[in-house]
Amino acid sequence: MRFSYHCLLSLLLTTGSASAFITSPAGRSATFLNANTVTRKPNSAVEIAITAPGTATSAAFDKACSELSKNVTIAGFRKGAKIPPKVLEGALAARGGRSAIRAQAINALVAELVEPALKSEGVTPIGQPTLIVSAEELAETFEPGKDIEIKVACDVWPAIKFTSEEAYKGLKGSYTRKPFNQEKFDTAMADLRDRYAETSKIDDPTAKLAMGDACVVNMVGYMATADGEKGEPLPNAASGDNVEIILGQGRYMEGLVEGLIGASVGDTKTVTVAFPDKLRDKSLAGKKAVFDVNVLETSTRSLPELNDEFAEKVRPGLTIESLKEELRKAIDEEDSKEYVGARNKALADALAEVLDVEVPETIVQQQAKEKYTLMMTEMRDGGTSDAEIKKLITPENFQKYRDIVADDIKKDFKISMASDYLGEIEQIEVPANQIDEQMGALKKEAESVGEAFEEAAIRPKVEATLQRRLVFDFLAGHADLEVIYSDEKEPEFDAALMEKLGEESLKREQDVESGEPIAMDVEEDSSVGSTEIKSMAEDAEAPADEVEQEVVEAAEEVEAEEAPPATEAPKSPEDGAALTAKYASMSEEERAFAILSDLGMIKISPDPDDPNYNPSIDDDFCPEYDAC
Repeated sequence: MRFSYHCLLSLLLTTGSASAFITSPAGRSATFLNANTVTRKPNSAVEIAITAPGTATSAAFDKACSELSKNVTIAGFRKGAKIPPKVLEGALAARGGRSAIRAQAINALVAELVEPALKSEGVTPIGQPTLIVSAEELAETFEPGKDIEIKVACDVWPAIKFTSEEAYKGLKGSYTRKPFNQEKFDTAMADLRDRYAETSKIDDPTAKLAMGDACVVNMVGYMATADGEKGEPLPNAASGDNVEIILGQGRYMEGLVEGLIGASVGDTKTVTVAFPDKLRDKSLAGKKAVFDVNVLETSTRSLPELNDEFAEKVRPGLTIESLKEELRKAIDEEDSKEYVGARNKALADALAEVLDVEVPETIVQQQAKEKYTLMMTEMRDGGTSDAEIKKLITPENFQKYRDIVADDIKKDFKISMASDYLGEIEQIEVPANQIDEQMGALKKEAESVGEAFEEAAIRPKVEATLQRRLVFDFLAGHADLEVIYSDEKEPEFDAALMEKLGEESLKREQDVESGEPIAMDVEEDSSVGSTEIKSMAEDAEAPADEVEQEVVEAAEEVEAEEAPPATEAPKSPEDGAALTAKYASMSEEERAFAILSDLGMIKISPDPDDPNYNPSIDDDFCPEYDAC
């Protein structure tokens, strides 16, 4: 079994100042950070202008020369020798790399400058910074020993803010759960009364046992043979003397109570029983046995009335009303555990509304890549052919998928940040014994299936998961949630996602009607090329690494091929209206299937019972036969 945990995101922002430096080949260090200007941009991005002084540009240029000299062969100089910069630049220019040294120096400055500069401003970068003006263009005006201004754009960790102070308290929302289980309450109360039942010995030895009575018996058991006769004796643990038996439905192994109805003191009854399938002793589980049961004593049982006197017996100080209230509360709390997920979703939705957090595009893009790879992997595991997967792994399809899941990714990111933040400011800590208990259970489970258990890696994830639960319990304790009691089952799919898919499908149809092209434009430097698809597959926690590699290979093959553009005849306004009417008349399940089919995400298999069925085009595999 694989254990998957949602990683909570760090909130720490570096606030201290730093004196950054770059080391020259001679071993000297030069302070390079003269001044910088940080400009906040939308979606937790910044643009920073950094001025590197002449000492830094000179050191970076010298370092670039030294590194390039090791890999360049120039007549008159042995390989690895120190080559004068002008000679080196001339040789590289002749080979088409006129600005190679200066561009490398600029890239080295960016690598050394950006993170310290951002930290000095109290922000932490996410992902790789991007030069606003390319290194090649900057190299045209770069002069070693002179100051240079470099501008870069970078996503940074956002600061968490709420719409108002302590807005996370008093969250409002609603969730649905089943009504109070009255049947379970009645059963629990009946069991409680039964526990406090009073017995009276029956003096008449000829009196016959009835349902609800009790008796004391000696029991000797045997395994049942195939024809129901006595076989080998049962272990002593399955037999016994002076055993008290209460005649009630479902109390013991099937057949025992029924076999004693009508018995009197002194009778010996031969009773055939069936041991439960889930019996701990697997040698007896699910098997039949024969018991000789000798009745020694019989008694009647009377249940107490539901009054204060009975409640006092259960616990001193209780009244019958307080007893009922405690029992109702205990049953309701036990049942409510089933709906903690629904409760937490309502809390998360409400919490997201009071959060003022910009989500970096880097986070959205990376999470979308991981989800996309996982979806491709699951589709393959579900039977989608490699050829179909190859067609799906395109920049256009990824962008479409990214747009669909972006809102959920942003919401999850906000909730993760808020959970970590609230755990800190409200001092919500997970008791060490709870972590140890969970770790012990996970370790035991991993060992049972032969998996390695990396405690150092798993422990912080377990602690983060447990802390999130406690944070949501805290939020629930300070929230104003409406509980809607209903017997109706929740839909098994995401209706909101289906709605988005439906809108996308309808938009495509409308574009076709109007003659607009339906293909999406993708920039040449799109971040969903083969290299990042590969990175996505390596980072995603997909079920099988082997399948992930096949997804990567599929992506690379798709990029190497050039498929002809799909064409579709424009639909008339009447056809568009018919499509809208078609969706409107469907149930949610039918509509979801139709939308996925219209988007090309699933293929409808031919129906052999259809009068128009053509077996020559049905290539689906039939497991029942060698050939279809």
